[in-house]
Amino acid sequence: MGETKIVVLEDARALYAHAAEEIAHLAGEAVCMHGEFTLCLSGGSTPESVYAMLGTKFLLSVDWKEVQFFWGDERCVPPDNPASNFAMATRTLLSKISPRPNQIHRILGERPPAEAAAAYAEDLRSHFGLGGGEFPRFDLALLGLGGNSHTASLFPGSPAIRELERLAVEVEVADPIERHRVSMTAPVFNNAAHTMFIVAGEAKAQAVWNVLRGPRDAEKYPAQIIAPPAGEVVWLLDRAAAARLD
Repeated sequence: MGETKIVVLEDARALYAHAAEEIAHLAGEAVCMHGEFTLCLSGGSTPESVYAMLGTKFLLSVDWKEVQFFWGDERCVPPDNPASNFAMATRTLLSKISPRPNQIHRILGERPPAEAAAAYAEDLRSHFGLGGGEFPRFDLALLGLGGNSHTASLFPGSPAIRELERLAVEVEVADPIERHRVSMTAPVFNNAAHTMFIVAGEAKAQAVWNVLRGPRDAEKYPAQIIAPPAGEVVWLLDRAAAARLD
C-alpha cells in the first residue's frame, strides 16, 4: 500500500493556493525527470478554483508546453457545454496557456457514452504506449469528493466501481440532466504516481469522514477504492471539510 497523507489548510483560499503550489512542484519534478508532466484533471467547484489560481498566480511557475492534460471523467455533453469538465478547464486554465492540440486528451463527451469510453481508452493506450493488461501511470491524478462519497464518476452502487480491466467505462448516474458520463476506472487511478484529493467546505465533512474513518465499504463510499499500491495519496482539506476528523 502506498502512502496516504492528510493536510489541513486554514480555509478554502489557503487550500487552493497550496494545491496549486503542489501541482507546480510536481510538474517541475516530472519535467526534469522524464521531459513531460502527465496531469489528470478533475471536475468540480473546488478544482475549478485551483485551476483559476494556476492560470493566474502560478502561470509562470509551470512549463506548460510540457504538460499533457487528461480528464478523470466527463459528462456526455458537447465540449462547449457549461456542464463539461473540459469546458471548465478551458475557461479557467487552458485558455490562459494556449496548449498545442496534441497536449489535450479530452473525453469526447459529444459521442455516445460507450463510444466515448472506447475512444478515450485508445487515446490512453496510444500516449502511454500500453500493452495488453497495462495501465497508464499518471504523474498526478486530481480528484474531488462528492457529498455521497463518490469520486470521478464512480458513484455508490455503480458497476464501474468493480471494473478491474477496462481503462474507461460509460456510467449512468442519478442526475436528471447529465445522466450519462464516462469515467476512468479504479485501476487507472490506482496506478498514478501521485493522487491528490482536493476537498473544501462543511458540506463535505461527513463524506471525508466516511472515506477516511468510516467502515471499509467501497460500494457505499466509492472514494475508498483509491488506494494505490505504489503511489502517494494526499488529501488536501480546508478546516471545514476536515471538521469531523480527529
